Amino acid sequence: MKKIDFKKELKHLYNPPVKEVVEVVVPTMNFLMVDGEGDPNISQAYVDAIEALFTVSYTLKFMVKKGELAIDYGVMPLEGLWWTDDMTKFSPDNKSVWKWTAMIMQPDFISREMADHAIAEVKKKKNPSAVNKIQFASWQEGKCAQIMHIGPFSEEGPTIETLHRFIDTCKRQRTGKHHEIYLSDIRKADPKKWKTIVRQPMQ
Repeated sequence: MKKIDFKKELKHLYNPPVKEVVEVVVPTMNFLMVDGEGDPNISQAYVDAIEALFTVSYTLKFMVKKGELAIDYGVMPLEGLWWTDDMTKFSPDNKSVWKWTAMIMQPDFISREMADHAIAEVKKKKNPSAVNKIQFASWQEGKCAQIMHIGPFSEEGPTIETLHRFIDTCKRQRTGKHHEIYLSDIRKADPKKWKTIVRQPMQ
């Protein structure tokens, strides 16, 4: 059976340095996505979205492992797009006005039909409340700057400032949505050791 570690294969995208902002070009990739809005720290909709995304992602993983493809791969980490209607007012200090997309990247051998089948299976067995909100869609960011943040989400401010300052210094403009990738299991890991990739598209 073939085994694939996509975090290793895509190391340049999923393992940036901690003390240095780097430029990457992010290709088109497929995701399971759920849209919502509001402060993720107090939003039940956000919790429900995460539950549904991981349940369907693991269902797909085992479908592929046991099916004709016979590929074993690790489910990718949770990612989040965050924005406000006026991005000049996007601030970690006022998350109540945030809009978000919670999402998990899917390997290129996962088709829309396979995703639909997995969603149907999850509905039959567990039927998490947000499963009907899941979309299978492509996402492309192109040129981005990114850096690794170590620590709790509440302390991301300086890391985000470093990222934005890098873009400004390079005389680029921020485009698109603030993007975070959550590499740690926050249910188990010490918040001081949480690893979060902070990414910002630019042009």
